[in-house]
Amino acid sequence: MKFLMRTLVTAIALWAATRLVTGITFHGSFLALAGVAIVFGILNAFVRPILTFLSFPLLIVTLGFFIFVLNAVMLLLTSGLASRFGIDFHVSGFGAAFWGAIVVSMVSFLLSIFIRDNRSEEER
Repeated sequence: MKFLMRTLVTAIALWAATRLVTGITFHGSFLALAGVAIVFGILNAFVRPILTFLSFPLLIVTLGFFIFVLNAVMLLLTSGLASRFGIDFHVSGFGAAFWGAIVVSMVSFLLSIFIRDNRSEEER
């Protein structure tokens, strides 16, 4: 259930990025957008930790602001992988990816505030 909710939140955040950021486009059904969200989640689970580790000195020097660049790279990788799977999700460049990553992060954060963790309620 938690995976499904996380995928739904990510899909909504990606949809918001397609509406708010020039250069990020998506044409298809919500199910295809959920597929993009799954690709994005898998990349964030496996590739992002490696990139974070490799860029650790830059994260320290920039006081953590380099994480925005890593988020943009994740969005560009998602665009490339989604197109290989035949999903029409496209990010046109680094600038669009950078702003799109900020939108995705903000929307995901705001939506996550409203989603309760059922385990914490059961333990109480």
